[in-house]
Amino acid sequence: MMNRREALSRVALIMGGTVLGAEAFLSGCTTGATGLSFTKEDISFFNEIAETILPATNTPGAKEAKVGEFMTVIVKDCYEAKDQTTFMAGFKKLNEASSKANGKSFMEATAAQRHDLLVALDKEASAYQKAKKHDEQKHYFTMFKELTLWGFFSSEVGATKALRYVAVPGRYEGSVPYKKGDKAWAT
Repeated sequence: MMNRREALSRVALIMGGTVLGAEAFLSGCTTGATGLSFTKEDISFFNEIAETILPATNTPGAKEAKVGEFMTVIVKDCYEAKDQTTFMAGFKKLNEASSKANGKSFMEATAAQRHDLLVALDKEASAYQKAKKHDEQKHYFTMFKELTLWGFFSSEVGATKALRYVAVPGRYEGSVPYKKGDKAWAT
């Protein structure tokens, strides 16, 4: 099974930097502010965002990996208060952006409208990340995307169905042939 550090390293590599909350997660998640809570509707909302980012295809999607629940745990228990504030404000901004673009909330939008909105937000977040100063907060969509990738690829579903997985790998082989189209290995 993929260990915590390996999962975080892969997500950070994919995202091109560090993952918020990762250090707290590895040390037991003791930095989160108390009092933050999420409803079932919030979890459904996060699952829909995650599923739009990583939809089910020939492998399960983020919703099947319960990424929404994962997001709430990490944000509540591992994010610092300032990051929690950015995340929660982003939750509202995403719905506002959906209403502006589609005339309806994210949850009411069609799959195509959700996809187009998140592609636009991804471009916005990328431009923001390039222009921001080191001490400024990450863009809220970057947080959603990081949590989606981290939650999915560290889940049982992501590690066993989206990646190649061997429970007991046996001996180390430093050079394994790769054929185009092969899945990456979960470790």
